[in-house]
Amino acid sequence: MTNPKVWASFVLIVYVLFIIFQISNEFNIAFFLDSILVPIITMAYIILAKRKNIYFLLFLICYSVSDILGVTMHYILFYNVPFEESLIFYEYDYYIGSFLYILGYTFLLVKISKTINLKHVLKNFKIHLIVLTFLNIYLIYVLQFFVKSELEFDYEYFTEFVYNVIIFVLLSAALLAYFYRDSKKSLFLFLGALLIVFSEVMDIAYNYIDQRVLINVLASTFCLLAFYFFYKQSSLRDNGEVNKSDLYAFSDEK
Repeated sequence: MTNPKVWASFVLIVYVLFIIFQISNEFNIAFFLDSILVPIITMAYIILAKRKNIYFLLFLICYSVSDILGVTMHYILFYNVPFEESLIFYEYDYYIGSFLYILGYTFLLVKISKTINLKHVLKNFKIHLIVLTFLNIYLIYVLQFFVKSELEFDYEYFTEFVYNVIIFVLLSAALLAYFYRDSKKSLFLFLGALLIVFSEVMDIAYNYIDQRVLINVLASTFCLLAFYFFYKQSSLRDNGEVNKSDLYAFSDEK
């Protein structure tokens, strides 16, 4: 399994099957297929990458473990535990899974932050920072407004708040890194972060506002596209040149 095209084909097949089962209202199967997409990509990165960035690898691992935990808990509880008794286990899954996602995004944020000079950004992008700060505050407020009515406890609200803060800080850091580097690699990294945020917003809409099939499909599509751009940026150096040794494999520079 050292051929990148085999891995790419595998991911594409799983994605197409996910859409088919989602549209067919076979939600349990669709949920399983959706949950193994990122773990497959993570395995591909581990096997194919010749030079791995530790922070990006930790991001992939945290994201994958959370996805696997979620689908495993769902299948165990759905088929073996009465609904009322399973609620406490779903609650544990929610908090552990959310923590892993937040931790994963934090590792990705560290990776992006290491590509920029903080003093240069503070000196030359003051207006950008101010605009991004106010925009982030507004967007986080709007998202919290929508989820507040669906949450029972304050600590759930706090978890969602921290989650939303980290994804928008991640997006802002990726945008500033693009302004600072102005390279194809940083552009792809920004597009990946942007699509990750789109995916998370779609997930919020699906979980708390309207559980339409299209919203869930869009969330998974945005997530898959995000990892496509992460793959593209991994074969580039900051000057935009292709890293020839990694052209056909998942890789990333330290």
